[in-house]
Amino acid sequence: MPGIINVRDSVFIPETELTWRFSRSSGPGGQHVNTSSTAAELSFDVANSPSLSEPLRARALERLAGRLVHGVLSIRAEEHRSQLRNREAAKARLAAVLSDAIAPPPKKRIAKKMPRGINERRLENKRRRSDVKRGRSNRWS
Repeated sequence: MPGIINVRDSVFIPETELTWRFSRSSGPGGQHVNTSSTAAELSFDVANSPSLSEPLRARALERLAGRLVHGVLSIRAEEHRSQLRNREAAKARLAAVLSDAIAPPPKKRIAKKMPRGINERRLENKRRRSDVKRGRSNRWS
């Protein structure tokens, strides 16, 4: 669907919430790089977005705290020579970053009791190894 970015199963961001800035790309490129604004910088206001529900917004703000400036996430793409491809790359990167940020937390690991047989085999191997090493040291005495 044009105009909508699919972040996760039920989370969509309309392109009207995105802010774009374009500038000249850095690096080599001959005369073309000096004349065209192909680098794309995408800004998305995570803190004030109506597309994110309150729990998802809180989770995203917490997980992206190091990347946000006043609640705004900025993504810059300049790896392609055309502005259109850089726009697509920035949108894909935004979807990936937000998808990771709003993903539900992993399930807690439940500690289980170690089976008795495993523990006994471990101790028996330790005893056997100890006997082998003890036998090595007394052999030449």
